[in-house]
Amino acid sequence: MTPASAPPALMSPLLMNPSPAGAATAAASEIVAEIQERFHRLALTDPAAVLDFDLLDQDRRAKEIVEGAVRGLPSETADRVRREYFGAGPLHDLLARSGVTEIIVNGPGSVWYEDGGRLREWGDRFLSDLTYRNFLERVCKDAGSQISLERPFTDGSWGEFRVHLIGPPAATRPVLSLRRHPASPWTLDTLASRDWAPPEAMACVRQLIDRKRNFLIVGGTGSGKTSVLNACLQALAPDERAVLIEDTSELAVPNASSTKLLTRRDAGGQLREIDQAELVKQSLRMRPDRLVMGEIRGAEAKDLLMAFATGHTGCMGTLHADSARQALLRLEMLIQLGASQWNLHAVRTLVLLSLHAIVVVKRAADGARRLEGVYRVASLEDVGFLLEKIS
Repeated sequence: MTPASAPPALMSPLLMNPSPAGAATAAASEIVAEIQERFHRLALTDPAAVLDFDLLDQDRRAKEIVEGAVRGLPSETADRVRREYFGAGPLHDLLARSGVTEIIVNGPGSVWYEDGGRLREWGDRFLSDLTYRNFLERVCKDAGSQISLERPFTDGSWGEFRVHLIGPPAATRPVLSLRRHPASPWTLDTLASRDWAPPEAMACVRQLIDRKRNFLIVGGTGSGKTSVLNACLQALAPDERAVLIEDTSELAVPNASSTKLLTRRDAGGQLREIDQAELVKQSLRMRPDRLVMGEIRGAEAKDLLMAFATGHTGCMGTLHADSARQALLRLEMLIQLGASQWNLHAVRTLVLLSLHAIVVVKRAADGARRLEGVYRVASLEDVGFLLEKIS
């Protein structure tokens, strides 16, 4: 761990920040090992008394075993053990920190979190593989999702967090990512107060919204695309009906006239899956003033841009790309997924007719999110698109 007194220049970007309950965790490890042994003995002596580990907090026998093991212990250690089986274990304090925007659990002994745009290691861990799996099962149950050998990954919402979980065989062990939804969506004024962009650039973004231009917000992982899209949505008039389309609910519906549509994936294979391309088609029958796509990532790009080009204005969405030019290249590829029979000129013509601007965001070296620039798709030439930076 880097000493607090070390000069800033010597500080690692991956700063370790120990849990305040480190001593309690060390003591709790031995108690957890004892509890695991009691669970094992129970299974051997009474095969009918099989504990349902995703429902331990509702199991009388489990509570009796845990409470018997912590009886007489200091309250801090006893609470840490209880949280390991019935709560969030080492994540308990992290979840309560309002500044934490993301939590990553690479396994029982590896917990990381993002605060202020910087990734740091948390000085606490799950105390056994079993309690880690128990916690993951309860998260999936609360989020209404599951992973399986057939589909070893899932997304969902858990409290104020977006959940992504991936497990074997796609990963060597289950990896959990929790991204916090903001308590209240950002606004353009919030972005301005955080020096996200200079005043003239903020005015340019406002004009894109007010003049009902179709634009995409693009950037790399963690660059703040969704936060910026949320801020743009909050600038809509109360009588502007926006239909929002998402895989996982992250955008805030901007007003009472607007609504949100969510995709459906069923790992059990019992229900028909609903993808974003189908939701785009459904949204066109819902009298939208604006279409908003949480993230364009597949064949729905063709249907969305077709809607853009046939009279729907003021539409917006996000796309994962590091630059405006890369965004156009990705968009071409995604459109071709939904229209493989189209030639490249037809695809590029659709982009030119439907997309007015690209807003590029980035995460700076210090972790701060910034506007890199606003670009206009100026023309389509034989060599490809010509882009003009307008702010």
